[in-house]
Amino acid sequence: MTVPPLAPYPASRLRRLRQADWTRRLVRESEVRPADLIWSMVVHEGEGKIPVASMPGVERLSVAEAAKAAVRARDLGIPAIAIFPHIDPSRKDATGSIAADPDGVIPRAVKAMKDAAPEVGIMCDVALDPFTDHGHDGVVEGGRILNDATIERLIEQGLMQAEAGADILAPSDMMDGRIGRLRGALEGHGHHDTLIMSYAAKYASAFYGPYRDAIGSAKLSAGQGDKKTYQMDPSNTEEAIREVALDIAEGADMVMVKPGLPYLDILRRLVDEFRMPTYAFQVSGEYAMIKAAGANGWIDEERAILESLAAFKRAGAAGIITYFAPWAAEKLGA
Repeated sequence: MTVPPLAPYPASRLRRLRQADWTRRLVRESEVRPADLIWSMVVHEGEGKIPVASMPGVERLSVAEAAKAAVRARDLGIPAIAIFPHIDPSRKDATGSIAADPDGVIPRAVKAMKDAAPEVGIMCDVALDPFTDHGHDGVVEGGRILNDATIERLIEQGLMQAEAGADILAPSDMMDGRIGRLRGALEGHGHHDTLIMSYAAKYASAFYGPYRDAIGSAKLSAGQGDKKTYQMDPSNTEEAIREVALDIAEGADMVMVKPGLPYLDILRRLVDEFRMPTYAFQVSGEYAMIKAAGANGWIDEERAILESLAAFKRAGAAGIITYFAPWAAEKLGA
């Protein structure tokens, strides 16, 4: 991009535009609003609220509490909520067989939230890891993640979520071809208006730890390896372009970069390349770091939260999935 010529100093004094709050607001290039936020939320099978130790301020919510949260989101101007399940370990198995249970906590939460606040969009994670006893996002055989067998399970799960009333399905598994298969299944079952937000560029990151604590999948079972054969290498950029291109071609309505702040370069590149609604997920590790540093007095927590959200907008994000959503919406004002 060519920078227009500027008059030399002192004719040009860039600080003129910074001298007062009103001038800074007048020339601000990007700004975060409550409408830019998707509230990331964990729901559990029991009653009440359960604090998540590694994420101060975040709680697992019962179905009833999730419905109340949907009303709060509506009142704060937050347009959508992304829900993730915490499942009793005794109910998990090697294939994640209850992931498509129509009476499970996710469909019950979706129905309760839509009844309480139908104006708020509900996004569901399409993945098996919260339901498997080994912690992987797919069907495992001989130490390998089976791509096509996993997709079959994901289609069952996604159709169940759509039937429950989910507005957005968000496959986070990173299996090849799952967006096209899921889109075809939705069309074939009459769910023509169900949106797909693909976790298109999801990296094998160290920043997911607190989330796994929150959903009760803190670590992979012994001998089960890692997720590097399906989540992306943090060193790669061009691979993200290919992943997103494929997912758009297969029918994704929106795409996502995960994690957020460590991958702002990826976010900017995808926005420039595809001009598609592109979202960033400010993941649990990012949340926990800001909260921990703030609690220790090492940073100004409130300013750091707002600055981090502004970074996503500045990089071109259409919106941000974040655990900070309700706090930020209250701070920013509807």
